[in-house]
Amino acid sequence: MSEQRDKQSPEQSEQGREEPTQQQQAESSSGGAKAAEKRAPEAQAQATGEPIVVRARARYVRRTPRKVRLVIDHVRGKPVEEARALLRNTPRAAARDVLKLLDSAVANAESRHELTPGELRIARIWADEGPTIKRWRPRAFGRATRIDKRTSHITVELEPIVSGR
Repeated sequence: MSEQRDKQSPEQSEQGREEPTQQQQAESSSGGAKAAEKRAPEAQAQATGEPIVVRARARYVRRTPRKVRLVIDHVRGKPVEEARALLRNTPRAAARDVLKLLDSAVANAESRHELTPGELRIARIWADEGPTIKRWRPRAFGRATRIDKRTSHITVELEPIVSGR
């Protein structure tokens, strides 16, 4: 079969091809959506008018949401450098988890949008309740009481600092 194709003349091989439709020609010449997909993420965000938001999430953190919220309330809305300094000097154990998450979000911003920590602020940060691990503790007279070990899902969103904010 391949021998028959080789023996065909150029005119015969072109006759078997279909002409592209007008829509296909328009898409191939303009680049359309494909060109938008190839742009850098910050160029896409600027082109669509959406602000750049960098997100990081830590799930199933073995700290109670209430204790985590006490820490994150101190850094909400602050520039990243100031928040890092606060978290490094906070004696609560949850501060280590929040600092680690903040560092992860900054790394995401550096790799995806080429933003430095000095250009970022914490737009939103929150702690939701994760699943509760249930354990039992023996008590007097053959009884047992339940021990709830709570977990948290912590989310942080960073945005570039805009002059005037």
